[in-house]
Amino acid sequence: MVVYKRKKVNRYRGHSNHGGGARKKRRGAGSRGGRGMAGTGKRAGQKKAGMAPVLGSHGFRPLRTVRPERIISVGYFTPERVSKLLSEGKATKEGQFVSIDLGKLGYTKLLGTGTTAQKLKLTVPTCSRGAAEKVKSTGGVVTATESAGMETTEKAEE
Repeated sequence: MVVYKRKKVNRYRGHSNHGGGARKKRRGAGSRGGRGMAGTGKRAGQKKAGMAPVLGSHGFRPLRTVRPERIISVGYFTPERVSKLLSEGKATKEGQFVSIDLGKLGYTKLLGTGTTAQKLKLTVPTCSRGAAEKVKSTGGVVTATESAGMETTEKAEE
């Protein structure tokens, strides 16, 4: 059996607000701050809660698949810092060299900013050519463990 339902709008005929409170309350998209994502911009009073991850997202790869690189420069290895690493057990003394495994310390790349006066034996996943040259110029050795970026890294022979 078919049930004929009367439309709600017909019940509101003759009533100017149609159940929306005062006459001006539900008029247009301005009452909700615009259409769609409007109003999520820079003005403080217009920010909508829960929209933060949508704004400013770039690219196609999800962030959970991109591992950030932890970078350290040659200039970090001052005599004070090297002696601190030795005292904490994060570096070892091998003859005249100070041996540091940067991969175990959580670093993924060695860059050539700055200078060092220490004779270092560094083991790192990847390094720049400039970093390898600076360490070699002081009599040190850099060993790159990953071969993925061989065009920018040098594998040093000990």
